[in-house]
This record gives sequence, C-alpha cells and structure tokens, in this order.
Amino acid sequence: MFTAKVKSEVLKGIIDVTSPLVNEAKFNITPKGISLRAVDPAHVAMVDLHVDGKAFEEFKANEMELGIDMDKLGSIMRLSSSGDMVSLEYDEESNRLIVKIGNLVRKMGLIDTAGMPDPKMPNLKLPATVKLKASELTQGVRASEAVSDHLSLAVNTDNFELFAEGDTDTVNLKLPKDLLMELNVPSKCRSLFSIDYFSNMIKPVRGDDPITIHIGNDNPIRVEFDIAESKGHVTYLLAPRIESE
Repeated sequence: MFTAKVKSEVLKGIIDVTSPLVNEAKFNITPKGISLRAVDPAHVAMVDLHVDGKAFEEFKANEMELGIDMDKLGSIMRLSSSGDMVSLEYDEESNRLIVKIGNLVRKMGLIDTAGMPDPKMPNLKLPATVKLKASELTQGVRASEAVSDHLSLAVNTDNFELFAEGDTDTVNLKLPKDLLMELNVPSKCRSLFSIDYFSNMIKPVRGDDPITIHIGNDNPIRVEFDIAESKGHVTYLLAPRIESE
C-alpha cells in the first residue's frame, strides 16, 4: 500500500534533484517516508535522497520499492502549478502509479526494480567543510559556464574560492570567512570538477538557502542541502577531474 498527498513543489523538488543524474530511479518506500540512492551512467556522480513522511500532507505506506521513470513523472508535474495538491497512489493490480492533479488523472506504468542497483555510499573522510548561501555559489557557477567546462573549488583558513579558466577568459569568485555561514579548514584544499554536474547539483537550492560542501585535495566532493521545507535531505557525491600534466 502507498497513498500520499503532497504539494507540487515538494514533488518537483525531488524530480529536480534526481532527474539530472538518472532517467530511472528506485524509490524505497517505508511507513516513515521515501528515499533513493542512484549513480549516473558515467559513474561520475551519486545522489542520496531522504524525504520524511511529514513533508506530505497525507502519507500512508507499507515497505516497498517503486521503479519510476523520472522523465515521465517530470512531464506530468509540468502540468501542475505552484500550490497544486498532487495525489499519489500505487495500484498493485496493474503495477501502476496513479497521479492526480486536480481533475487530471495519469496512470503511469512502473519499472521492474529487480535489475536496479543498490549503490553503497562511500565513507569519505573529507577534511574541509564550507557552508554558504546558494545565491553566492550560483552566481559564480553561472559565470563559469560561459568560459569553461570545468571549475576548481578551493578553501583555506580565510576564504572559499571558485575559479574557472577557458581559452581566453577566466572567472574568479572569492568569499571571505565573514561572508560564509561556516568554514572549517585544517589545511588548504583544492579539487577540479565538471561544471555541468556541479551546476545541476546546486540548481534545486534557491536564494539564501544554505549549501554545505565537504572538500579535500583531488578528492570527490560532497554537497548537502535540505529540501521539502527542511523535511528532506540531499547528499551528492561528485568525482573530481584529474588535471593532466
């Protein structure tokens, strides 16, 4: 059994977090909420998502797995407006998810989860942590997209720095400690990442909402933030690009 009612923004947030990495996702449903963990086909990035049942207006569920086509769900949700209430119900007989938005009903076929992997979250010990407003970070990433396909993130005891270099242009964003919400750096750290992946990861976070970044030297980065009015949490891992000599 799975029935739920949820504001369209919450469901859209889940789609925004997941769909840039994978087209198909295995949602683990429990009486307490939903979760998923998925790795993109290139094995460059991973997403780990938990949304508490309290993020829903109504939520009743037994333990189950639902294999969902994220493109299909996204196309349905594009028909909804801000503030719309969306009803979800699993129809066991037909193995379909029934999505209701107002007077519209869509019965969506589900994907067999038998062949879908259960990736494990690596236990990475990343030495440095920085927490900042999404708007500050988004500005730097948008500027970088125009000049390069990769960017470097660096931290030291005084500031956080984003740098991108193209054939002719460069972008530099430096935020001193007093403009950051948190900075915990035992020693200077720097890593290089794909802008496309990193941009998609921070896109779901709006305005002054906080983003926490854990970083090392040429290590994967861990990006964390809350969604669903702080009743859900997202963790991304992104592998670094190794600079050629």
